[in-house]
Amino acid sequence: VQLVESGGGLVQAGGSLRLSCGASGIPFSLYSMGWYRQTPGKQREMVALILTGHITKYADSVKGRFTISRDAAKNTVSLQMNNLSPEDTAIYYCNGRYSKGTDDYWGQGTQVTVSS
Repeated sequence: VQLVESGGGLVQAGGSLRLSCGASGIPFSLYSMGWYRQTPGKQREMVALILTGHITKYADSVKGRFTISRDAAKNTVSLQMNNLSPEDTAIYYCNGRYSKGTDDYWGQGTQVTVSS
């Protein structure tokens, strides 16, 4: 099983980034996918989820700015991040969670840095 993130980088406040996560080795349509983020000294927090039925959930801090989507044909989940602020600076992790069991997988993380 592999979850591989891409798209992180350095952007100025107010800018945009798009993160992508490619999944392999799992029945993608049966997995809820999500993006989490973590900063030093803090717990990893949920940013956005997209369930198997394409229901989405967002952290209050990103509602209206971030959009999560999934592409079953490409086995990818993406996170479009707009109007970024320095508070969004973190390592962003892709997560896949089996909807019918307990299997849970993480990517290696991608750094997002927003300068003021």
